[in-house]
Amino acid sequence: MKEVDAIVIGSGPNGLVAATLLADAGWDVLVLEQRATPGGAVASAETTAPGFTNDVYSAFYPLGLGSPVLGALNLDVHWEHAPAVLAHVLPDDRVALLSRDVEVTAKSVGAFADSDAEAWQAEHARWRQVRDAVLESLLRPFPPVRGGASLLRALGPGDALRLVRLLTLPARRLGEELFAGEGARVLLAGNTMHTDLGPDQAGGAGFGWLLAMLGQDIGNPVPRGGAGQLTASLVRRFGGRIETNAKVTKVLHARGVAVGVRLADGSVVRARRAVLADVPAPSLYLDLIGADALPSKLVGDLERFQWDSDTIKIDWALSGPIPWANPEASRAGTVHLGGDVNGLATTAHELACGKVPRNPFVILGQMTTTDPTRSPAGTEAAWAYTHVPLGGNWSTDRLKRRADRLELMIEDHAPGFRSRIVGRSVLGPDEIGSVNGGTAAIHQQLVFRPVPGLGRADTPFDRLYLTGSSAWPGGGVHGAAGANAARAALARWGAAGGLYRALIQGAHKAIY
Repeated sequence: MKEVDAIVIGSGPNGLVAATLLADAGWDVLVLEQRATPGGAVASAETTAPGFTNDVYSAFYPLGLGSPVLGALNLDVHWEHAPAVLAHVLPDDRVALLSRDVEVTAKSVGAFADSDAEAWQAEHARWRQVRDAVLESLLRPFPPVRGGASLLRALGPGDALRLVRLLTLPARRLGEELFAGEGARVLLAGNTMHTDLGPDQAGGAGFGWLLAMLGQDIGNPVPRGGAGQLTASLVRRFGGRIETNAKVTKVLHARGVAVGVRLADGSVVRARRAVLADVPAPSLYLDLIGADALPSKLVGDLERFQWDSDTIKIDWALSGPIPWANPEASRAGTVHLGGDVNGLATTAHELACGKVPRNPFVILGQMTTTDPTRSPAGTEAAWAYTHVPLGGNWSTDRLKRRADRLELMIEDHAPGFRSRIVGRSVLGPDEIGSVNGGTAAIHQQLVFRPVPGLGRADTPFDRLYLTGSSAWPGGGVHGAAGANAARAALARWGAAGGLYRALIQGAHKAIY
């Protein structure tokens, strides 16, 4: 029987960050990955045509470059940027352009309403004032004591409360409060739609504002050579053992303590100190632990766990750049399609009603525009994704029809687009799974993520830690959930470990 200090289930970025921090502390760590290669959603391959590097799942990483967690690891990643960050293409082909140059962004939104140029610059100035405190609050364990204190020092109590209010607003309301024109408003709403929230849902403004300001600040960067290069860097930084094709089927526990795992081949690995699970919360509790071993209230909470929307993603190999009718869209690494704020709200409403949107919101990536190594000179490696209702039946033929529909939407704004397609790959909900590890809605954030509890990586089982995006702070390639889990495990075995264990387990007993 193998025996190690810590077992990490899953080798996504959160799992690799957790493994690295534990290894840095001198622990003997084993990472078990059920797929043939590590990386989870951070992977790249030639899925469309020879010579074209396509990011299989995720692609742009503003939270990765902005994350203090990943930054502290000093990864050997070279980041690339498109000439412009994001272009939202409206139905009449006007474009709201987000650039790392605030003057360029201000000029673009100012074309929709003169006053918005100055208003955007003022909002960017506010972001610069609170940037570090906000990221510290979001990407550290809950409660955000240090980040909150930094925010109070930067703003004072009154303006700190006003910022918290901003983060809880619907994106439409925030846009109406800050801006007069559609350009700036749709930039906020479109960035909100990167989650499963629409323009009229509470808390959506926080995501839209954060991603818009991060884009303004550091752009939508990509790793040179493909998303897989970020995974490769994390693997090198960890430097420890990763076993692939190693599917964990059970977390072994005794008297409320996690002691190891059983694999699909029947073998057992013992964990002397911790088991960290980079898997969705329902998978950990209901599949790897089993409902019979859980407190009944936790089982009830898990039955109410809400997933985010399903996703369909298309990758293309194109013989040339996308021929946008408005050339401003050609400069952006990320392009949004799907209407104005009302159009995005219609998409969100149709999804909430279980309908496949008639005119969906589409997020598109122009990867060679961003990183010239992705495809031969003069060509373009591109992708697009869109949300569909959770739980639909997506046959190969139905996926093809949906991909065709998205291509026609692009063609409407880029005549000649379809004639440039030389290869295509389509992934449906069965292949992609949950993007954010559960809904980003406010009722499943903070101490409600993934279920009502402590908002921490600790679980009701001693030495078992939730390490993936179902845990606070949720989706995105930032490594924070993995770092939080590693810190919790280290605290459990630190000088005050006995007190830490007593407090955590006592709190869980009170809750469940």
